[in-house]
Amino acid sequence: MIKLPAEPSRHRVAVWRELRKAGALSLGQGIWAVPDVPVFADGISRAITLTEQAGGQAVTLNASGRSEADASRFQALFTAARSEDWAEFLADCGKFDRELAKEIHIGKFTLAELEEEEQSLERLRRWYRDLTARDVFGAPEAAEAGRRLKRCAAACEDYAERVFAALHQTPQGEQ
Repeated sequence: MIKLPAEPSRHRVAVWRELRKAGALSLGQGIWAVPDVPVFADGISRAITLTEQAGGQAVTLNASGRSEADASRFQALFTAARSEDWAEFLADCGKFDRELAKEIHIGKFTLAELEEEEQSLERLRRWYRDLTARDVFGAPEAAEAGRRLKRCAAACEDYAERVFAALHQTPQGEQ
């Protein structure tokens, strides 16, 4: 449970962002939950530190459902949240694919553009690793996300080859 002063609101936002980044599930005003696995420990610790630095209070509890149905509901809620994360990831993979296709279509084969695309691919890779670590119950979209990331990497490699080919072409008439 997190309690923070109403003002300044930046503290509430900072804690909220840290909990979301960690993969915590909001159960209600100031109540957050994560499965009891080590991958969440650092993020929860950072959120507690931010809370305390802002003059707030954090209460952490180990809890379990009162019944198997409660545990199943939590798992379903948590998995649904990861499914939303995976859907956003897949949408960004689509944006990455469209960006590369656009650059190929217009013939923009520069090292600067290649570097930008490689940075975008690396961001997707980091995001995939983070989501995979937090997806402790295995959302169904995870497998498709892995396949899409591999396709993005292959498309980026193809683009890199096109950039290097364009850079090493000799103009007509020279040899």
